[in-house]
Amino acid sequence: MTPALPTVLVVDDEIRSQEALRRTLEEDFTVFTASSAAEARAIMGREAIQVVLTDQRMPEVSGVTFLKEVRETWPDTVRIIISGYTDSEDIIAGINEAGIYQYLLKPWHPDQLLLTLRRAAELHRLQQENCQLAVELRAAEPVLRRHVEGVRARVKQAFDLNNLVRAPHSPMHALCDQVARAARYDVSMLLMGESGTGKELLARAIHYASGRADQAFVVENCGALPDTLLESELFGHKKGAFTGASEDRIGLFQQAHGGTLFLDEIGETTPAFQVKLLRVLQEGEFRPVGGARPQRVDVRVIAATNRDLETEVKAGRFREDLYYRLATVPVRVPPLRDRPMDIPLIAQAILRKAAQALGRGEVRGFGDELAACLAAYPWPGNVRELQNEIQRLLVLSEGATLDVGLLGPHIRHAGLVRVLGEGDPARGALRNQVDALEARLVQETLVRHDGNLSRAAKELGLSRLGLRQKLTRLGLEPPLRPRGRPVSPLSPAGGATVKSPKGAREVEP
Repeated sequence: MTPALPTVLVVDDEIRSQEALRRTLEEDFTVFTASSAAEARAIMGREAIQVVLTDQRMPEVSGVTFLKEVRETWPDTVRIIISGYTDSEDIIAGINEAGIYQYLLKPWHPDQLLLTLRRAAELHRLQQENCQLAVELRAAEPVLRRHVEGVRARVKQAFDLNNLVRAPHSPMHALCDQVARAARYDVSMLLMGESGTGKELLARAIHYASGRADQAFVVENCGALPDTLLESELFGHKKGAFTGASEDRIGLFQQAHGGTLFLDEIGETTPAFQVKLLRVLQEGEFRPVGGARPQRVDVRVIAATNRDLETEVKAGRFREDLYYRLATVPVRVPPLRDRPMDIPLIAQAILRKAAQALGRGEVRGFGDELAACLAAYPWPGNVRELQNEIQRLLVLSEGATLDVGLLGPHIRHAGLVRVLGEGDPARGALRNQVDALEARLVQETLVRHDGNLSRAAKELGLSRLGLRQKLTRLGLEPPLRPRGRPVSPLSPAGGATVKSPKGAREVEP
């Protein structure tokens, strides 16, 4: 079905002008014509006119006076007037009162006239759509409000400090208690800790535990941008402030007004930028790049860094006054290696989310040997490294339980070394199990490399001599490799035998 053409009413007492306007417009519009204001009123009373185009000079009333009447009776109609140069001052004086959309001068150009009328018809269409949407939104407002409140409640629950994954005896309990007390007060906080320890997650938890929970939470990585771009990103800029600034831009401080701004990697900023940030924290105001007037904001700032800012202050790389402004409440987030009791719970939580995201809902957990390696490995990359490893395991695995065979060799080896190096007599039983597990991993690696010690040692992260020493400690015979034919180290023909480590359970070859 062909959509109806927009309607336009041409009001002009000169018949030749009427016809010229009709011929110009009739391909794009449904055109009605009137020779007087009275005739135009009659047409508008029975037709849905979207645009009125009138001449200024008419016998009964002027075009401006007629359009004032139109505005009062048909306020949605877009009003356009055409006139000669001699009476332009009268029209300009009445533009606001009559609500005139556009003023055209004679002689008009057909292309200009068509463009103006098309824009006027589009304006009318948008006005009608806005009115309709306003009606629908008012009708749906109670439902939308309940939906927004429900989403907000779920987000608050997701980032509740009590829901942060941790074991019963984790040091994170004391940290969360400290953060919960400070979150209620409108003060700056500085989160310190290694990369990947979850500082942004903790910042979100602080925001949703504060009185600003219903306002915006805005994030910026200060280490990702040079000073000039970072200043524009945080404070905004005015049109023409620099090359490429083609329009005004609202900065993140304004976007976070009433809420929280999280500045990650604050230790990467330069002293020159730190001066500008200090002013915002001290005075609560900033000046957009290229702006003449300062603007006030109400923002809570939470900063994070993986650097030791006290050392940076002593070295002159970070302003001492800014440090004390940011560190009203300093919080040190411990790395995973300092809270190994949390690793199994965090790994299981990551597994559930990753399995759902990757469509691997059938995966239920980790094998015992894999779980032992995950718990023993120090995770220098912290939660982020653990998350990446679990995602890799999910991608490569096929069964419902993740097996240790898919674990990265460096993680298997380093995890085992840490457990074995603890030397706690009370963990003798665990040591025996780990010895047996290590023996099995070494055997499997040798099988994959047909008994080649050099290649097996490389995969295990050992030297050839280190692998021989490990074979001796575990009670394993080095494999024999007859000339001309690689032999599996577990094959009787290869001469490899498996001895149980002292005090350990027997290992199946």
